[in-house]
Amino acid sequence: MATLGAFNPYGHLARSARTGITYIPRRTLTYTVPRRAQENGDNGNKEPQSKPSTLSSIKNFFFGGKSDAKPTVHRRTAPQKREGSLSADSIFAEDEATPKLIASGRTPAARKQEAEPAEEEEVQTGVEHRNRDNMQMVLDPRPEARIRWERKMVVREVRRRGRLSKTEQIMRTERESVSKSHWFKTSVKKLGPLARQIAGKNIDEAMLQMRFSKKKAAKDVLEHLKHAKNVAVVRSGMGLGAAEATIRKPITITLKSGERKTITDPTSIYIEQAWVNRGPYGVDYDHRARGQINLLRPPYTSLSVVLKEEKTRIREWKDREAVSQRKRKTQLWTQLPDRKISAQNQYYSW
Repeated sequence: MATLGAFNPYGHLARSARTGITYIPRRTLTYTVPRRAQENGDNGNKEPQSKPSTLSSIKNFFFGGKSDAKPTVHRRTAPQKREGSLSADSIFAEDEATPKLIASGRTPAARKQEAEPAEEEEVQTGVEHRNRDNMQMVLDPRPEARIRWERKMVVREVRRRGRLSKTEQIMRTERESVSKSHWFKTSVKKLGPLARQIAGKNIDEAMLQMRFSKKKAAKDVLEHLKHAKNVAVVRSGMGLGAAEATIRKPITITLKSGERKTITDPTSIYIEQAWVNRGPYGVDYDHRARGQINLLRPPYTSLSVVLKEEKTRIREWKDREAVSQRKRKTQLWTQLPDRKISAQNQYYSW
């Protein structure tokens, strides 16, 4: 106890003798890494430091001297990240700047091809380098039937003297597109009037009619007409006359119904036919009173349209005019020429 009592006043005396230095306990809540490094004299530079002598330490302790060497705090940094590389058979291997470790893989664009060994050349897989003998069973599975068909076609061309039939000529000069919709949840009785309404109209006019129609199925018909128009333009190349900006003289024709129509663009699309297809019946439930359930069978129906260009209607009008003109010519009365009456007899010849 005497030792402890003598030790405590010495500690207060020592702290009071050190002017300008505040006392910091070694283990408190505010104990941090920089303070610990300052107290312990941790040197992150890993250089040998000279230890102060005992006399200089006592002198600095009582008179508040400062040591020349200041302890430094060493902060450790995270190691640098190692970036990975692409595999040899990656499709992005050409964008990588580093050379490949595997020579058999794809090489970057900056690497010269002469540096590759000759025995590791890539196999040419182009169409002109393919072996036709390996694909013969797929390209020509029945050569005898192909030869017979070619001979038949040559004989037909010789007999016709190279002339095409009217149907073949129409198929080669005029375009058409057939489009069938998905199943609409409606009946034939409800969708039929809409199909008859748009038949014979221009595709843009029919879309305008369906847009302002009060029928519930008109919305589905409108979406199908948009899809059918896009298919006709992309696949068949129809309706591209307005894009070419070619100026044509308007022509007035008479339709089958007797209606007169003026056509300014022969390549514009119109609906030549529109019909309704009966589809399958679905299953629905009608919940009634007392827990009873009636089974309903809602019908499904689809819409099919045939799109053609206005030049087809012009050709059909010209054909009808030619037929009617031939009929009129056959019914005309012609005046017989004047001739002298000869070989007259007052009696009958029988």
